[in-house]
Amino acid sequence: MPSFERPSLMQVLLGPIIIYALYYIHWELTVGASRRAMIKRHGCKPMKNYLELNSFPENIIGIKTVMENIRAAKEHRLMVHNRARYLRTGSNMHIKFFFTDLIQTIEPENIKTMLALDFNKWGVGNRRKDAFVPLLGHGIFTTDGAAWQNSRDLLRPNFVRSQVGDLATFEIHVDQLIKAIPKDGSTVNLQDLFFMLTMDSATEFLFGESTNCLAPESSHENTEFAEAFNRSQEGVAESFRTGKMGQWLRGSMTKKDREYCHYFVDKFVQKALEYRKKLDVENTVAKADDRYIFLYELVKKTKDPVQLRSELMNILLAGRDTTASLLSDTWFVLARRPDIWAKLREEVDALGGEKPTFRQIKDMKYLKWVFNESLRMYPVVPGNTRCAAIDTILPLGGGEDGKSPLFIPKGQYVQWSLYTMHRRKDFYGEDSEDFRPERWEKLRPGWEYLPFNGGPRICIGQQFALTEASYTTIRLMQEFKSIESRDDRPWIEGLTLTCAIHQGTLVGLTPAQSQSNPRNVP
Repeated sequence: MPSFERPSLMQVLLGPIIIYALYYIHWELTVGASRRAMIKRHGCKPMKNYLELNSFPENIIGIKTVMENIRAAKEHRLMVHNRARYLRTGSNMHIKFFFTDLIQTIEPENIKTMLALDFNKWGVGNRRKDAFVPLLGHGIFTTDGAAWQNSRDLLRPNFVRSQVGDLATFEIHVDQLIKAIPKDGSTVNLQDLFFMLTMDSATEFLFGESTNCLAPESSHENTEFAEAFNRSQEGVAESFRTGKMGQWLRGSMTKKDREYCHYFVDKFVQKALEYRKKLDVENTVAKADDRYIFLYELVKKTKDPVQLRSELMNILLAGRDTTASLLSDTWFVLARRPDIWAKLREEVDALGGEKPTFRQIKDMKYLKWVFNESLRMYPVVPGNTRCAAIDTILPLGGGEDGKSPLFIPKGQYVQWSLYTMHRRKDFYGEDSEDFRPERWEKLRPGWEYLPFNGGPRICIGQQFALTEASYTTIRLMQEFKSIESRDDRPWIEGLTLTCAIHQGTLVGLTPAQSQSNPRNVP
């Protein structure tokens, strides 16, 4: 009977070693050679290595950095923590998060390159898709390339001025907001009311039926949807920051909330599809005087129920949270700055108590300055990320001084902090950390100011959000003569997918002596 010798460890490993060696040689002769040529051609230099970020052994795979970020997030100071890191290291840095390499930048030229100049070389990346798609589906915020362009083309026509300027419908919800505010000067959390307001108005605009969260008779189902949507966003944010670990931590609760959100929206999608089917069968068109409904316009272009739900979920996230956060931040400041309140009241009083028209809102300069400053100091989306779709170059970040071009390999994530960039003294002056609306009288920023993103993916609903925030502010100031802060704490970040105020906007409001009764309907 033949005997077989057991192979040695070296013999076992020899095959894989040879395969790896051949792969490495092939990679060096192809990809490696191409990258070295690109680096030489563009004069790229490696990033400066900051010992505190990549020290051995405690931070070699980013454990120290991750733990510091987790601690800062729990203490609601993650944005402040990240800004302090930038102030110590400079405008560009390389950080490890476990085994993920991340480049961070606050250089406008780098952001301009990613968002505009080399737009097609960058995408949102799988990490964002893995976190966002389970809730939002494949829509305008979660896709790249042709799929993204299709979503953009589908949605953009619905944000024309005639829809954005429909203030008469919005007034119904603002009236509910005014009724919900105590008239005896007792403390109210305006942030809670602002999120109800924007949920009500967004669902009215998108679905044709409002959740009416502000109304006393609001249904349990509508309220549950708003709460499930909030919890789902928290789950998405956690998953985005921690990967699959975040999904495991939240478990079935996130799935349950997500499924309820889909069920709620799908009801309106089916209703819209029935409406479209009826028009097709009867060979008729919608009447010119029919009320505008975003969803009913979408079904004219696609009958895919999953795509319709996905686009609605994407727009609902943007249309509701951004406006509510902007209002909350702005009124947080108004309650603490009587000088700004007085100047803004003077502009509002010039309307003579009448409801503002779209044109009048556009002409109110100081109101615009106040919102610009609010978005600078407290950007609603305080940071963003892109992933390189191919090997490419950023104009800054290389070398000891960070002024040389930087090579970016395919798959590399680059993150930027608007919260930090918007407070740079070289862009906004020595008082960059002060809330001063007057700076906008002469300030004409470029890519150093990006509250609504930039390039082809610039927010298509920014005018919608600003119009709603402006109208709400004007109407509240017409109804209440004074405001008082009921919270002595500083602004504290409440960070999920967007950024609100952790403690809310706690104020007391005093009604005008003679309650205004605006005469015209915009």
